[in-house]
Amino acid sequence: MKRRSLGLLVSAALVATGVVAVPAEAHGSDQQVVGYYTNWSGYARNFLVNDLVKNGSAARLTQINYAFGFVDAQGNCTSSDPWADYQRPFSAEQSVNGKADEPGQVLNGNLNQLKQLKQKYPKLHISISLGGWTGSATFSDAALTPASRAAHVKSCLDMWLKGNLPGLPAGAAKGIFDGIDLDWEWPGSEGNPGNVIRPEDKQNFTALVHEYRKQLDRLSRHGKYNLTAFLPANPTMIDNGFEVRKLFKDLTFGTTQGYDYHGPWEPLTNQQSAIDGPKADPTTPEFSSQVTIDAYLSRGAPRSKLVMGVPFYSHGWTGVTNQNHGLFQPSTGPAPSTFDAGTEDYRYLKANLANYTVYRDNKAGFAWLFDGTTFWTWDDPTEMKRKTDYISHRDLGGAMIWSLDGDTANGELITALHRNLR
Repeated sequence: MKRRSLGLLVSAALVATGVVAVPAEAHGSDQQVVGYYTNWSGYARNFLVNDLVKNGSAARLTQINYAFGFVDAQGNCTSSDPWADYQRPFSAEQSVNGKADEPGQVLNGNLNQLKQLKQKYPKLHISISLGGWTGSATFSDAALTPASRAAHVKSCLDMWLKGNLPGLPAGAAKGIFDGIDLDWEWPGSEGNPGNVIRPEDKQNFTALVHEYRKQLDRLSRHGKYNLTAFLPANPTMIDNGFEVRKLFKDLTFGTTQGYDYHGPWEPLTNQQSAIDGPKADPTTPEFSSQVTIDAYLSRGAPRSKLVMGVPFYSHGWTGVTNQNHGLFQPSTGPAPSTFDAGTEDYRYLKANLANYTVYRDNKAGFAWLFDGTTFWTWDDPTEMKRKTDYISHRDLGGAMIWSLDGDTANGELITALHRNLR
């Protein structure tokens, strides 16, 4: 499955070795540290749930968003990959608890591994993330009427929170998820081609979030379930699809898109996650974390509920003109990469870092790599610290990672991120 591409107006489409010993519940921050773990991470990338223990991520996260559950044409929740989610058996070497899955056991797959992870780290919250770039086609239909919203939410809570998975005994996956993460890309704006879009998506998304909050509260007996949403960077998309002040009354927090500001769908090289817009940027309008965070604050989002996204991956161009260290230069197209042209995990670029020179814009707050013809955006531990300094300086609610499989085997990025949050 392709890494999701979190579109702006023009977007069309995303090793070090060793083991880190981190004590369980080593969270030292009052802020959220949220990471997406995808159900395709265990295929070509071979990044399993137990790797979150090995590289220290699990001990440093406050919440994992497991991506993605889909919504079918009838508005019901469904698994996007039953094999990965709850059918795949894991060996003792692959499992979190060091024990092999046994033939005939009720629950297998990533969900059983997440269950084991939760046993090891009982303060770690885990939410099911619904939608994503390729899974948002029928969200508009599900949110259309009070009846469709109520039925959709009931379906999702029944499947993911009550744990009633198709073909398994009732409640087989109960207790794994502590909440719902809504990742509708995007209400009222174009996302993946073929998505249903309506002008009334904006108001309907607010109503859908409220319906989730109501049903989650009825389901809860010992405190609230988390309810979060992934929110776009583009102010135009914010205004098209999100009643910000109303939404945050029902959300535990919202995670903002902090990446894909630019990418190889554009002809010129550029930053993808700058804190502020560089003055020499020839493109308009400006996209940056400063623009995004200011947009949400000005529309009524509480600072403490704004969790800023950071990338554990890079965007790249090749055939780049050898001027200005490759920045803001024309290219011939996306750079070759391990999985998807134009997108590369941090761990793979780090392994080839000797081939590149690192450049930084310390004023605008971003970095890049260039070898004379190939250009990559670059978010390393130095840039993670820069981002967490910004998060803390603006009293935001924390950081969100897309996605956890991009880090090194010794957890360079999650270590830098966690260490520098207050």
